[in-house]
Amino acid sequence: MDSSAIADRRQLRRKLGFWRVIAVLLLVALGFALYSFSAGELPAISGPQIARVKIAGLIQDDTELLERLKKIQDNDQVKALIVSISSTGGTTYGGERIFKAIRAVAAKKPVVSDIRTVAASAGYMIATAGDDIVAGDTSITGSIGVIFQYPQAKDLLDKLGLSLDEIKSAPLKAEPSPFHPASEEAKAMIRNMVMDSYGWFVDLVADRRKLPRDQVLKLADGSIFTGRQALQNKLVDTLGGEDEIRAYLDTRKVKKDLPIVDWKAQEKTSFFFWPSAASWLLNRLGYDDFVKGEDLQKIMTEKLFLDGLLSVWQGAGN
Repeated sequence: MDSSAIADRRQLRRKLGFWRVIAVLLLVALGFALYSFSAGELPAISGPQIARVKIAGLIQDDTELLERLKKIQDNDQVKALIVSISSTGGTTYGGERIFKAIRAVAAKKPVVSDIRTVAASAGYMIATAGDDIVAGDTSITGSIGVIFQYPQAKDLLDKLGLSLDEIKSAPLKAEPSPFHPASEEAKAMIRNMVMDSYGWFVDLVADRRKLPRDQVLKLADGSIFTGRQALQNKLVDTLGGEDEIRAYLDTRKVKKDLPIVDWKAQEKTSFFFWPSAASWLLNRLGYDDFVKGEDLQKIMTEKLFLDGLLSVWQGAGN
């Protein structure tokens, strides 16, 4: 084979390599488009329905959830809302905002709170936003109260021979501090703040459950209750599940045969989005045996991007 033929073959290989790269990029772009179209979208509204929103885990100031509730509020095809709760609580402010958003929905259509495994503290706060509260016999609820916790590292720092000096504008600035025991003035400040939030929570429960405040105060010592105990204490309305929910909604003129549609959170597009899209495309093209899509996603997210420092705050409750 002469030199010109070899050069032509090499040039052909380079062209083929270029177009292969273009083809792969086009496939990835197609994967992005198909994945974004099929994943994480709000349900298509094709007729009257009962919307269901699931609230689980740590309750925080969740803008996406608030926007979802607003869409449910404004959608005339949604005839009622079920709020399914499985949460031990979270921030008081986060619970407050979700509570108010659910009450805004209730101003237009019936809302039922569905307590599943647990709805305690801020989780119960959210549950009180429903027009009717349904719980399981052994669901856990209650824990009406507010807590403020802070770490104390002074003893550890003393053992390490470390100290922190500070100059501040007033004695209560940045108190309580993890670097020294809180003064009585600082403890009083935090206690006043906690008790103010606690009083707001108690008043909210008394108003929503139509109970005397003194009666709520007896229940608001942080105690948790089973669903059966909560029913006895008038913290919930009914024991049961979907049948009881539909029975209540029937009394509000919501047809029993309406489908229950889960309104799920939209997935957020981020730098970690493309492994999900790539894995989704590989599976759809039938190459999942060659390269497992979920393995690719795990490799790209866990192995390449998460080998670093993480800062996580774990809330203990409300």
